Amino acid sequence: MSETFLLTGATIEGGETADILLEDGVIAEIGAGLSRTGATVVDADGLVALPGLVDLHTHLREPGYEASETILTGSQAGAAGGFAALFAMPNTSPVADTAGVVEQELALGEAAGYLTVQPIGAVTVGQKGERLAELGAMAHSRARVRVFSDDGFCVWDPLIMRRALEYVKAFDGVVAQHAQDPRLTEGAQMNEGTVSAELGLAGWPAVAEESIIARDVLLAEHVGSRLHVCHLSTAGSVDIIRWAKRRGVNVTAEVTPHHLLLTEELARGYDARFKVNPPLRRDEDVRAVREGLADGTIDIVATDHAPHPHESKACEWAAAANGMVGLESALRVVQLAVVDTGLLTWADVARVMSRTPAHIGRLAGHGRPLRAGEPAHLTLHDPSGEGPFGASDLHGRSTNSPYLGRTLPGRVAWTFHAGTATLRDGTLTPAAEVAR
Repeated sequence: MSETFLLTGATIEGGETADILLEDGVIAEIGAGLSRTGATVVDADGLVALPGLVDLHTHLREPGYEASETILTGSQAGAAGGFAALFAMPNTSPVADTAGVVEQELALGEAAGYLTVQPIGAVTVGQKGERLAELGAMAHSRARVRVFSDDGFCVWDPLIMRRALEYVKAFDGVVAQHAQDPRLTEGAQMNEGTVSAELGLAGWPAVAEESIIARDVLLAEHVGSRLHVCHLSTAGSVDIIRWAKRRGVNVTAEVTPHHLLLTEELARGYDARFKVNPPLRRDEDVRAVREGLADGTIDIVATDHAPHPHESKACEWAAAANGMVGLESALRVVQLAVVDTGLLTWADVARVMSRTPAHIGRLAGHGRPLRAGEPAHLTLHDPSGEGPFGASDLHGRSTNSPYLGRTLPGRVAWTFHAGTATLRDGTLTPAAEVAR
C-alpha cells in the first residue's frame, strides 16, 4: 500500500491556502483542517503547490551516451527540479526512430519510477533529414508517441517537413522543429553581432532561426497541422509566432530558462558552459522572449536539458559541445526571470511548466488541476529566500550548468509522482525506495 501524505497549509498555485491529502496515487481531498490517521504530515506553510512540472524538451542520452546521462539519472535530476514528467528527445544511439527504441526508453523510465518518461520520436531516419521515420509505428506503439523532432538538427527540406506535418495529423501528433538554417550557421560559435565580432568567433545570425520558423508556420497553415517551435530565442521569432497566431495557425512555441535570463555577454570569458544551440542572444532578445511568454505568444518553458561529459566542456570554446543541464535549476530561474519581476504569477507558472506542455504532448494524467480525484503529480516550491546554486544541487551525471556559483531564489522542497514522494524536503528519495 502506498504512503499517504497530508500537506498542510499549502498555497495552491500562489492563491488560496488549503490542506491536500494524497492517497493511493491520487489527490483524495483538498480543504481546511483535514486529518488522516497514519498519514505522513508535511508542513507546507509558505510553500507553493503546483501541478507536477512537465518538460517537453529533455535530452536523457540513453541508449548510447550513458557517460553523459541515463534515463535513471536524468529522472533523478528531474525529480530534484520538481518535474513529474519528461519528454525525451530522440538524439540517442541508436536514434529513437523506431517503435523498438521508443518502447525501450519507456520501459527504462518505468523501471526508474521517479517520473513519467515520454519518448519523442525522430522525424527522419537517423535524424538525417532524408526520409521520414516510422512515425505511425511509433505513434501506435506502447509508447504512444505524439511528439516528433529531429532536435539537434533542423528538418531543413521543406518537402520532408510538409510530409511530416501531413502524416502526424492522422494521430493528432505534432512536429517540434529545431529552427536553424544549416547553411546560414556553418561553423557558428555564438550569436552573430558586435560581441562575436570583437571575440573573433563565427556568428549564428537570428535570421537562421527566424527564416525556418516563418517557412514552417506557413507550411503548417497550408496543411492544417500542429507545429511546435523548440527553444525560440530571438525577438524576431517572437514577432513571427505572434503574427502566425493572429492568422490562426496551429503553432506553439517554447523558451528555455537560460534564454529568459542569460545573454551573449557571457561568451566573453570563453567559458564553454555558456555555449549552447541556439546561442545566448542579446539583451533585447531576452526582454522580447520574456514579454512573449508573459503575453502568451510563447506557450511554455522547456529546459533543453543537455548533459555532456566533463571533457566535452573543459576545452577550448570552438571544440566544446553545445548544451547546458537545466532540470534542477529551471523553476528557480523562472522565478528569478519572470515571477520575481512581476511578469508571471505562480498560476501562470503552472500553465507554462505543467498544463500546456502536457497538452501539447498529449500526455494523459499530467498537467491536471489540483483537485480531488486527479493524479497526485505535485510540486511544492519554497519561493522564500535565496542561495547559491552548486554542484551538490545537480543529480545527473553531468555538471555543465551555467548557474554554478550563482545565487538563485527559491527551493524545490517536495516532488510527488503518482503519490510517491520522489523528493522529500529537498532530499532525493533513494532509487530503491522509489522503485519499490
